Amino acid sequence: MRILHTMLRVGDLQRSIDFYTKVLGMKLLRTSENPEYKYTLAFVGYGNNPDHAELELTYNWGVDKYEMGSAYGHIAISTEDIHHTCEQVRAAGGNITREPGPVKGGTTVIAFITDPDGYKVELIERADHAGGAGLTS
Repeated sequence: MRILHTMLRVGDLQRSIDFYTKVLGMKLLRTSENPEYKYTLAFVGYGNNPDHAELELTYNWGVDKYEMGSAYGHIAISTEDIHHTCEQVRAAGGNITREPGPVKGGTTVIAFITDPDGYKVELIERADHAGGAGLTS
């Protein structure tokens, strides 16, 4: 078994596509509409299944925001140079909510950003990009 995708409900599909493609460097992989059930899907990622997990952005027509809930944590993305990546994210309009630094109680360097719907994205500095394609430096 393997993870295929993670789904996030978003309030503005184009805004979310722009964030994940322009700020985080993902590619828009495909979209589909379902007029009968009034939703649109957009899949983004650093590559397609089966080689890479994807992020499914679901827009339910007419719903512009969601309650976060207390169970959601974050999406994690690897990057070779976290400081450079944070500069790129900031220059592209992204919101850094935790500056790069070691994780509490450890040495792994992390940072956090927040997407337009409030979902947290953790950046993890890893020279080998273990665990995913990640952002390039």
